[in-house]
Amino acid sequence: MAPKHIFGPVLSRRLGLSLGIDLVPYKTCSFNCAYCECGPEPFTTVIRKEFFPPEEVIAELEPVLASRPHLDSVTFAGSGEPTLSLSIGEIIAWVKRKYPGYTVSVLTNGSLLPDADVRAELLSADRVIPTLTSAFQPAFEQIHRPHPSFRIDTIIEGMVQFRKQYSGALWLEVFVIPGINTTDPELEGLKEAIQRIDPDLIQLNSLDRPAAEPWVAAATDTELDRVRKALGETGIEIVGRNHPVSPATLAATEATDLIRATLSRRSSTVEDLVHTTGLSGGEVAKILGTLERAGEITSQRGTRGVFYLFKNPDAMEMR
Repeated sequence: MAPKHIFGPVLSRRLGLSLGIDLVPYKTCSFNCAYCECGPEPFTTVIRKEFFPPEEVIAELEPVLASRPHLDSVTFAGSGEPTLSLSIGEIIAWVKRKYPGYTVSVLTNGSLLPDADVRAELLSADRVIPTLTSAFQPAFEQIHRPHPSFRIDTIIEGMVQFRKQYSGALWLEVFVIPGINTTDPELEGLKEAIQRIDPDLIQLNSLDRPAAEPWVAAATDTELDRVRKALGETGIEIVGRNHPVSPATLAATEATDLIRATLSRRSSTVEDLVHTTGLSGGEVAKILGTLERAGEITSQRGTRGVFYLFKNPDAMEMR
């Protein structure tokens, strides 16, 4: 049976070899981002819940981490906003107590950082990476299509307050969408907000997989270099450049479940899956062919080639 709450290790362009922990049901999020690789989901939420019993998640994590796999990160991420889970603090603390040698990362859209409880629950993580795309409400709403209660100035203030409390590594993802948040006023607003937040690292990211909305375009290398120059030359990396990782190695008998779990959360090319699984391109293609003939996955062409994705991610919960 494929795990419900953990996935990978997967090859992350931002974090290297990452074991993912998914604490919320598919597409349970406070945003409905135009660039989301999971597709559109207009029913945003701000209600925090214990979506799954913590002991259920820990029961999946324990045997994996007990085998001491090589990992660059144990990452709270997945197919929704992890800070919506009331269990996140407890599970972070469990990982750090039982397996302190692993780096715990949290990928978050940052929307709940104004909440003091959320900030407190993230303090024991080694690395927290919120997203900031604009300092202005119109572009923020166009890109993220957030729950109507959110104001970007309040979210930025939450990030500022978190920086004051947090002793770990605070990285900031800036997702670049040409023509939306790349104008001079937008970049100046971002620069001022970033200076207030004072992150340890800024990661410039752009579209790499098919997006929820077709109007979202990938930034060119020239555009990304321009944005980096506008925001400052130091403390900024462009995601996907010069980030060496070690591919995962696993038995072929485990590969189908890993590919299922990966595709249920993120569309991937054959090359992506080769890096994720350590299998050959031919072995990956064979598994994809079997899953496609069974009607489990479909494919679509993107800027980097053919991407494969799960037709019904909810079906993973029934496996």
